[in-house]
Amino acid sequence: LLLWHGRAPAPAAATLADRVFETTLANGLKVLILEEPKAPVVSIQVWYKVGSRNEVMGRTGLAHMLEHMMFKGTPTIGPKQFDLLVTRNGGQDNAVTSTDYTAYYEDFAADRVELGLRLEADRMAHLLIDEKEFIPERQVVIEERRLRIEDQPAAILGQTMRAVAFQANPYRNPAIGWPSDMLAWTREDLVQFYRTYYVPNNAILVVVGAIEKDDVLRKVQALFEPIPRRPDPPKVVTQEPPQLGERRIFVRKEAELPIYFAVHHVPNLTDPDSFALQILAYVLGGGESARFYQKAVYEKQLASYAGADYNPVHIDPYLFGFSAWPLPGKTVDEIEEVLYAEVDRLAREPISDRELQKAKNQIESEFVFAQDSVHAMAELLGRYEAVANWKLLDGFLEGVRRVAAADVQRVARQYLTQQNRTVAILVPTKAGSASVGPGK
Repeated sequence: LLLWHGRAPAPAAATLADRVFETTLANGLKVLILEEPKAPVVSIQVWYKVGSRNEVMGRTGLAHMLEHMMFKGTPTIGPKQFDLLVTRNGGQDNAVTSTDYTAYYEDFAADRVELGLRLEADRMAHLLIDEKEFIPERQVVIEERRLRIEDQPAAILGQTMRAVAFQANPYRNPAIGWPSDMLAWTREDLVQFYRTYYVPNNAILVVVGAIEKDDVLRKVQALFEPIPRRPDPPKVVTQEPPQLGERRIFVRKEAELPIYFAVHHVPNLTDPDSFALQILAYVLGGGESARFYQKAVYEKQLASYAGADYNPVHIDPYLFGFSAWPLPGKTVDEIEEVLYAEVDRLAREPISDRELQKAKNQIESEFVFAQDSVHAMAELLGRYEAVANWKLLDGFLEGVRRVAAADVQRVARQYLTQQNRTVAILVPTKAGSASVGPGK
């Protein structure tokens, strides 16, 4: 990998821009088709440009709840029949809701491409949101929140941290919704949300696999063009104001050990700094050989884990995060001191050429391997188009390769500052114990 990924791509190699067919139907539906004959399969994915970022206070979680209801049937496909139909045809299906998008997919043998297209066109135009399906499914989602958030100390800490880190941007709200909002959802809320956001002019259809482009395009036109265009959904105009000082919070919850999180506001993938920030994340926290793990886990033996992460694929600027799990008898103060000592060292001294190249190799290899399957390639195209533009994928490797050690040092100095950080600390309590003071 060190040698292969360090080479420039062969001049004759086709870029994604050369291989992906893009068109927009008369009703506004964006269509991306990629002929990929490496395996006799196809992935059909529909990405709606709506997530928790588009929700309003008092009705958070609707995007995720609607994702559940999208499997509850249409006039032609009854409740619980969608998954059964996919399975009987040898396929797999699922969906995901995030801050910025909601995506659905079916993976089939390539000769079942029309079935996947029919299923998605049908529920884009004719979803039934029945009261008798809505009420029990709402309870399913409430239980999902309990299992995934309320019963997980790290999840509660992360939810609280984001709510403090973002003051204006809707990224402050959990994608699954706040508990009181979930109890207040009505069928009418979902119907309005569906009619507003599940329109062809707010969606991207991605088809990747062992297919023939012209044949798939004819099927897409026949199935999706009759769906009428509707008014464009309202845009989110709120921008997060600059952070004017450190925010520090403590969350008391029953747990065995404390947890340390810290986040810093940073740009998204449309900013040139995103490449240097990705390398910075790998240098500080990209695995057991990274600086945080080496210092906090191996050398100082303060933590069972210490890492850093940065995901630039968001519509708005997002967060660069640190996380650490102290060992018994160790404190978050000790760990924080070690982590930020490493940040200060990096800000003073540029990383070595070897460290820089190692981080580039890790990022490039993950990017290349992420395109190895038909499903993953479709997912990459859909995610980038949903938040920005899929063509940014073509410039990714070159952007990473251009980063110099001085760029990594500069972004560390610029963004990983005390004024720009929000710290969240889990203070473990025993069952039934009382909370007394903040403590550490």
